[in-house]
Amino acid sequence: MANPTHADVNPHNILLIKLRHHGDMLLTTPVINALRQRYPQASIDVLLYKETRPMLEAHPAIRQLHVIDRKWKQEGSWRKLRHERDLFAAVRASRYDIVINLADQWRSALITLFSGAPLRIGFAFNKRDNAFWRLCHNCLVPTRNHNQLHTVEQNMTALTPLGIAPQGARASMHYSAVDGQKVDALLAEQGVDTPFIVVQPTSRWNFKCWEEEKVAATIDQLAQAERKVVLTAAPDQHEMAMIARIQALCTTPHLVSLAGQLSLPQLAALIDRARLFIGVDSAPMHMAAALDTPCIALFGPTKLQFWRPWGDHNQVIWAGDYGPLPDPDAIDTNTHQRYLSAIPVEDVVEAARNFLHD
Repeated sequence: MANPTHADVNPHNILLIKLRHHGDMLLTTPVINALRQRYPQASIDVLLYKETRPMLEAHPAIRQLHVIDRKWKQEGSWRKLRHERDLFAAVRASRYDIVINLADQWRSALITLFSGAPLRIGFAFNKRDNAFWRLCHNCLVPTRNHNQLHTVEQNMTALTPLGIAPQGARASMHYSAVDGQKVDALLAEQGVDTPFIVVQPTSRWNFKCWEEEKVAATIDQLAQAERKVVLTAAPDQHEMAMIARIQALCTTPHLVSLAGQLSLPQLAALIDRARLFIGVDSAPMHMAAALDTPCIALFGPTKLQFWRPWGDHNQVIWAGDYGPLPDPDAIDTNTHQRYLSAIPVEDVVEAARNFLHD
């Protein structure tokens, strides 16, 4: 268990491991920021899935990103083994003093062990209560209270063995100057030269989305000549079809779509320039909160305790306040049910106007 003497370590090289989705990766940034503050001279690396790399690639505190490509398995067993061998070798060669494994996969535990780091911190997950998990990590952090904590707070408890307190945990999203310039050029092309609102109504999960009619009605009430609304979405066929339906339902001429045209760092640059972000439970919502752009987040049957936007300028509008919702653990993620449907347009518009001081 956590040993108070670890607070005295002075690491040169630190590795953080998290193998999850885009939003999860953004919520590791408070850990990265706290490590940078405590150890300003240390090199900090991160191991993550390749597709989530855009969430961290511009972070100024990170020296290197080790990636696992989930497509390796499509290349056949031998090539996959070679990729894995090269990854393990690169981690070993980096001579980490501390490895902090925020993940619960066996693969992450093996990499932690093989790193050879003198201090290997992991979580004492109930489902991993066995000798091999304990062998991989020589410092296990209790998770008994994790069900009462936000994901950011859960991640931050991994730093308690180092004497780093969770208070003041700050998420951040970074993008390059080139991405900022690209966004400025796109906005100029679209004639957006005044304050604007970003609306990201899509998610890869249908059950997290509000109805197109309600999104369109909200946009129509908020868009103005001097304050346009910019629609965004991933370049996914399902999401682009939803954007097309919303555009067809809108009557305002003050609507611009950049859906499908932006990388994640470019989307961050756009959100950073916005007066307000309105979206559903998704990675862009977490980006808005990390960028300190005022954010209205529409939630359905998701665990709010874990996934609400982290920051000071956010408002959650939860469908559960308007009607019954199913247990988040019982959701069929492939359902076409729209659980946000109970949320009324007028409440979202009112929340937006409060942020905008209309």
